[in-house]
Amino acid sequence: MDAVLRCLSLKGLVFFVFIAVPIGIGTAFSSDAVLAPGRFIDPATCGDCHSGIYSQWTASMHHLSHSDPVYQALSQYLLKGLSDPGEIAESESCVKCHTPVGVLTGYPLKTSDDPSKVSSIAAQGIQCDYCHSATGVTRMVNNGLIISPGLGEDDPGVKRGPRDDAESDYHDTAYSPLHTASDICGTCHNVSHVSFGTKLETTYDEWIKGPFGPADPSQTITCQGCHMVQRPGVPATASTDRPAHPGRASDDGPERAHVRTHVFVGANTAVPPGFGGADKAAMALERLQNCAELSLDTDWIAAGRLGIVIKNTGAGHDLPTGLTDVRQMWLSIRINDAAGKPVFSSGVADKNGYVPDDAIIYNTVFGDGKGNPVLNIAKAREILKDRRVPPGKSLREEVRFTPIDKGVLTIEVKLLYRSAPQKVLDLVLGKGKQTLPIVTMEEVNTTVTL
Repeated sequence: MDAVLRCLSLKGLVFFVFIAVPIGIGTAFSSDAVLAPGRFIDPATCGDCHSGIYSQWTASMHHLSHSDPVYQALSQYLLKGLSDPGEIAESESCVKCHTPVGVLTGYPLKTSDDPSKVSSIAAQGIQCDYCHSATGVTRMVNNGLIISPGLGEDDPGVKRGPRDDAESDYHDTAYSPLHTASDICGTCHNVSHVSFGTKLETTYDEWIKGPFGPADPSQTITCQGCHMVQRPGVPATASTDRPAHPGRASDDGPERAHVRTHVFVGANTAVPPGFGGADKAAMALERLQNCAELSLDTDWIAAGRLGIVIKNTGAGHDLPTGLTDVRQMWLSIRINDAAGKPVFSSGVADKNGYVPDDAIIYNTVFGDGKGNPVLNIAKAREILKDRRVPPGKSLREEVRFTPIDKGVLTIEVKLLYRSAPQKVLDLVLGKGKQTLPIVTMEEVNTTVTL
């Protein structure tokens, strides 16, 4: 809690009162909540004692939440040409989750603010002292974390975490139930349009409603239970083992049966390698390849019908999740005859990396309120389509083609993923400036003799 000096006037009398208010993103756009940047400790300082955790965090997408070049380019591009105040407000609000320390310390307060003026501490993205200064949540959307940092490097204050026996010679420590719960993650991983209320990202809500949410405590797996267990060779999804990670949380601390990893791996294989994070990209690939199962139903193949079933076996949220109007998860289907001649194809990317319009794609499509799809999420007044695979659930597709009387059919079906459409990147950055890899999450190949 920080004391805020306010001036009140009543019937001509002026007096001052101190009101205690939580410092959170919900109030950060008010000058009342501005903190001095020096109150936040540089992550490198934390790394002096927590070198292993610091190394994991470096080049993670949490660290890169502000400096991610794809985010920077796309968020700036989406600001262009807007005139509606509600649309501008949404487009200017990306910083609330991507540069939260900046919002708390007064700059940047808008996506359009000059990035060259962002303080070095704010440019560190989602960082040690931000998360470990969290004391509560005001709302489960648009970053409602309540933050209570210390007074800087010489007086770091209390750092909170999941242990009740942590000790430090440098800062005070406190056990925090919040740091053991999905809420600390969900408050940023639920996003609604700041003006229209349209649900733009619903990762936390998807987890709440799914089989690993809180409804059945015996089956609950928190966000941390997967994303803070993974390390190289251990994908730690719901369809794999999630073994404990023994070690030391601090370099001179006691050996622990389990220390949460801080790579926070999701599905981004493209950005971390540019910042020395090839290992993070490899872990993202492992995660993607342990999320789903693909199976074929060829019972009606002679009639020119192929059934395809996708099951979400590994994610505690929908596949895909996050900003799913941009994320691409789709089916690539090839059916050839015995001579290798195409009988049917769908979802095969062209030479530019563009996915055909007729592809079976799992995503969200937003509309302008009049039934027209919009590319710019700032214009999202409605949801026209939301077809994705919920956790533990399956979706079935059926493709039809001209039947063949006899012969051998070779069938190849792939479930593919990419963080953003190549067509959008070419539009934003210029053609050929940035190529995002297409990841094969699952693949089935079979032959059928008619």
